[in-house]
Amino acid sequence: MKTLLFFLTLLVARAAGPGIDMTTETIHCGQLVYGNNQTAICFAEKFLSVAASETGLNIAPKFINISLAKDEVFTTPFCIFTGQDDFKLSDTEKSNLRRYLENGGFMLSSPGCSEKKWNAAFRREIALAMPGYELKEIPMDHEIFSTVNRIKSLSVKGSPAHLLGLFVNGRLALVHSPEGLNDASNAQGCCCCGGAEIAEAQKVNVNAVAYSLLH
Repeated sequence: MKTLLFFLTLLVARAAGPGIDMTTETIHCGQLVYGNNQTAICFAEKFLSVAASETGLNIAPKFINISLAKDEVFTTPFCIFTGQDDFKLSDTEKSNLRRYLENGGFMLSSPGCSEKKWNAAFRREIALAMPGYELKEIPMDHEIFSTVNRIKSLSVKGSPAHLLGLFVNGRLALVHSPEGLNDASNAQGCCCCGGAEIAEAQKVNVNAVAYSLLH
């Protein structure tokens, strides 16, 4: 989409921050490491190369592990936040998460294999880290559903689905799926047994990367 690339070129320097030119440098997307050294199990990376192809930007095709407890989290504009089992964030992790989202960072989150235990932990920890904010359903006319791919509806196993968002000063800073945004068909070594991933996950994730760079 040529118009998208045009606007990305105009706005990407602002999204990247001072001293970084992401129109030429490689854009790295983070895979959060948090809690008791927990991280994604098998979140598909395919959407990163698809996003690079669709936007013309030099987006690295592989995630880099990013510790939420360290300042390295502030070096990337986009992170995925996913995993399995219960977890608790340290005070430093909660503080960094809030700073990251309030200062232009973007997170894409979903439970591995649609796990209810992880989803409940996520909702609890986000509420503790982001007092004064709340996750709200994202309307289908929001820009994130048309940034690259035009997505008119979401589905899980043939039934309607929705995404939740956390907005910071009007900007969508976090997108969460209670079901899952892993593109399971492209995930290595992951069966997602019992999972109910959103069928349009790859398109949503491509849009999320582009949206994160535009805002």
